[in-house]
Amino acid sequence: DVQLVESGGGSVQTGGSLTLSCVASGSTNSNCMAWFRQLPGKEREGVAGLAVNGRTTYAAFVKGRFTISKDNVKKTLYLQMNTLNPEDTAMYYCASRSCPSFVGPSLLPVSYPYWGQGTQVTVS
Repeated sequence: DVQLVESGGGSVQTGGSLTLSCVASGSTNSNCMAWFRQLPGKEREGVAGLAVNGRTTYAAFVKGRFTISKDNVKKTLYLQMNTLNPEDTAMYYCASRSCPSFVGPSLLPVSYPYWGQGTQVTVS
């Protein structure tokens, strides 16, 4: 099994930046990983995904503001978020799934069996 622990959330003003981290336990070097976010009463939505082969995908609303990356030695997934706006306010989750190297990144929540507990991002 994989356990994921997010951190780095907080409160920031419009236009500010935050970097989220997600530390994984267990073997994740052969795992696809992604960031999702969720507002109360709304469905979880994909933000950014990273495949084993390094390919990335981003939701349309990211518009070049966010960057997903991973440090395999530290087993840590990152989400660098710039130019934040109030619409980015949400609970952010990282997720992981085992996948072959030829599989691309996915932003479908049902694709991921492993989830962290979330970290809150508030933009005002």
